[in-house]
Amino acid sequence: MSRAFVTSICQPLPGAAVSDPWGGGHAVWKVGGKIFASIGAQDRGVSVKCSDTAFARLLIEDGTAERAPYLHASWVLLPWGCDEGLMRDRVLLSYDLIRAGLPKKVQAMLAPRPD
Repeated sequence: MSRAFVTSICQPLPGAAVSDPWGGGHAVWKVGGKIFASIGAQDRGVSVKCSDTAFARLLIEDGTAERAPYLHASWVLLPWGCDEGLMRDRVLLSYDLIRAGLPKKVQAMLAPRPD
C-alpha cells in the first residue's frame, strides 16, 4: 500500500481535498477544513482518527496500529503493509467521524458518501 492507495480512497469522497500544509512532502486530506487522514513526510503509513482514545489504544496494543506522531491520542498511524481492507475501513470511518463533527450547514453542502 502507498500514498496512491490512500488517494484512491480519499479522492472520491465528497468535499475531500489534499494539501501539503507544512511543506516537505506531507499529504493531508481534509473535509470542511478538518483533517481526516494524514501521510507524513517520512511516508510510514496513514494517520486516521478513531472514535475515542480507548479504541485507539486497543489498536496500538494489539499491534494493528502505532501512536500517530504529533496528533491527539484518538489518532493512530496505520503502517504500510497492514491489511488493505482495514486501512480502507479506518480511512472511511475517520472521514465519517470528522464529517459528522462539521457544522450542520457545512454537512448539508456535501453530497452523500458513496458506499
